[in-house]
Amino acid sequence: MKARLGMMTAAAAVVAVTLGCTQQQQSGTSMVIEDKVYAVTPDTVNVKAGIMTGQVTEMKVTERIEKGSGNVVSPAKLSGKLLLKNSSGDQTVRLIAGKLQFIDAQGQPIKIEEKRVEPTFKFSSYGMAERLDPGQEATQVVDVDFPAEALKAKKLKTIRLELVYLPSSYREETVNMAVSIGDK
Repeated sequence: MKARLGMMTAAAAVVAVTLGCTQQQQSGTSMVIEDKVYAVTPDTVNVKAGIMTGQVTEMKVTERIEKGSGNVVSPAKLSGKLLLKNSSGDQTVRLIAGKLQFIDAQGQPIKIEEKRVEPTFKFSSYGMAERLDPGQEATQVVDVDFPAEALKAKKLKTIRLELVYLPSSYREETVNMAVSIGDK
């Protein structure tokens, strides 16, 4: 008797869970989100700032759009990779931060919307040396907010990259030491 009662209770629980899940699936509407990707031309640009040289590669702008309604779910972001090389022969560099500025055809900065974050980034030390000695390279992923105004045709003319780094002298010297073995 107790076994039957236990089996009936378990069966009732399975039916209740199944019906409850089915009702939730039928009543819930799922929103389909798509990435809208804007090509940045060219997508690779050579850069030089002081003793730092390199490239910004794989540049693209992506915003997330609700399919059907066209509503923007996630505002536009610029992404890419920044490869920097210390081209100095005698200075080491500590990379600190970067800032992007978006410039229109009249040479004026395009403002980021009020509720968005300024397009800045800090250089991560993960996977990267604390400093770059002469000739060394570092790669940084860039993923920053992009102004909606700049998405309009012919609006964006230039992307300006400002780098903050700390150079310090790097010297290599040789010292000769007069020694002998076994003589006094």
